[in-house]
Amino acid sequence: MTAPKKLFIKTYGCQMNVYDSERMAEALGGQGYVETATPDDADMILLNTCHIREKAAEKVYSELGRFRGLKAERPDLKIGVAGCVAQAEGAEIMRRQPLVDLVVGPQSYHRLPELEAKARSGEKALDTDFPEEDKFEHLKSRPKSKRGPTAFLTVQEGCDKFCAFCVVPYTRGAEVSRPVGRILDEARELVERGVREITLLGQNVNGYHGTGPDGADWSLARLIWALDGIDGLERIRFTTSHPNDMSDDLIEAHGTCAKLMPYLHLPVQSGSDRILKRMNRKHTAEGYLRLIERIRGARPDILMSGDFIVGFPEETEEDFQATLDIVEAVNYGYAYSFKYSTRPGTPAAERSQVDPDVASERLQRLQALITRQQRAVQDTMVGRELDVLIEKPGRKPGQMVGKTGYLHAVHIADCTAAQGETVRARITESGTNSLFGELCRD
Repeated sequence: MTAPKKLFIKTYGCQMNVYDSERMAEALGGQGYVETATPDDADMILLNTCHIREKAAEKVYSELGRFRGLKAERPDLKIGVAGCVAQAEGAEIMRRQPLVDLVVGPQSYHRLPELEAKARSGEKALDTDFPEEDKFEHLKSRPKSKRGPTAFLTVQEGCDKFCAFCVVPYTRGAEVSRPVGRILDEARELVERGVREITLLGQNVNGYHGTGPDGADWSLARLIWALDGIDGLERIRFTTSHPNDMSDDLIEAHGTCAKLMPYLHLPVQSGSDRILKRMNRKHTAEGYLRLIERIRGARPDILMSGDFIVGFPEETEEDFQATLDIVEAVNYGYAYSFKYSTRPGTPAAERSQVDPDVASERLQRLQALITRQQRAVQDTMVGRELDVLIEKPGRKPGQMVGKTGYLHAVHIADCTAAQGETVRARITESGTNSLFGELCRD
């Protein structure tokens, strides 16, 4: 029997990229590849890149440089770059790094087997085209293997918002929503394969407007209620959202749909109206705060998550203080913050830049505040009894790890529950970025 080829994928960025890495592994699984945890014994290495994070392209070249020795030792090793950096700079990557055999953009992952075969024949393989065919057609033929208890399910791709700092409209294309019927079919298949929690994905997921079986455009809320009717599906989440698309029916669903988890990632990016306008966000800080009030009115215990960019062009200390103020006002359970870095081709790249040292100092202050908030929210869970979906064994004997509805990881001692089971646990301790608990036995 021929030994399987080994595939190493390193994933940068958001949950959309995690999902894309799964798609790439599935696509190459049909070519005899199995995933490995290290590049050292891999037959193919794929870097799944993100163009949103700071200095994304530089990180790619730095990572590729580390593989130069592996390539010299094993000339048959194939190295590929995927994702948004590949989409934006594919030809340049191949020019600057001759060791790269394959470059593929986010719209072409289903063509990976063809590209891999081309690379194996000794040719350079480059595919960063936007497809003329149905963007979601290839998802129909995804492998139907056993799955863990959680899964991502893409419902929407692309973005029409054109924020001044973002390359997504250029690398992922215009907003396209997947038809309702296909989403429900895949959700049922996932449940049959062991999935109990589904996270709906899209660059602007709450802007979803897929065609329903009745021929009408369905909102994300209506799609969630259809998913709510699937037996065996216990939890529903969605990410990432834009404040301007947080519709009345979606807010209501957070208060009335039991399967929709009490967690919402709703990026604001800045607390300064001047900077928000320069970002082309088309909302204000006050409007965002009023929206949070409405959401919490529907679901008082909801845990809010957000994104922030520090050091955006022309940001003053007053603008930054407004960001600290909005963080204080919202009290986030999670938040992700980044120092602005230019993205070629975006409007903000041409503007006056903030001194990097000033931006770094502001980022440290913001992250210190966010860390305090996250820990304080996490500490409030101690003593509560919460439902935990078991995902995997823990590091200690008899320990299992799962997630609460608020997305906190919980390490449960002396737990005999299997992966995919939901147990009731009493939270006994708050640690660094996770909780500890014990089974409720009464």
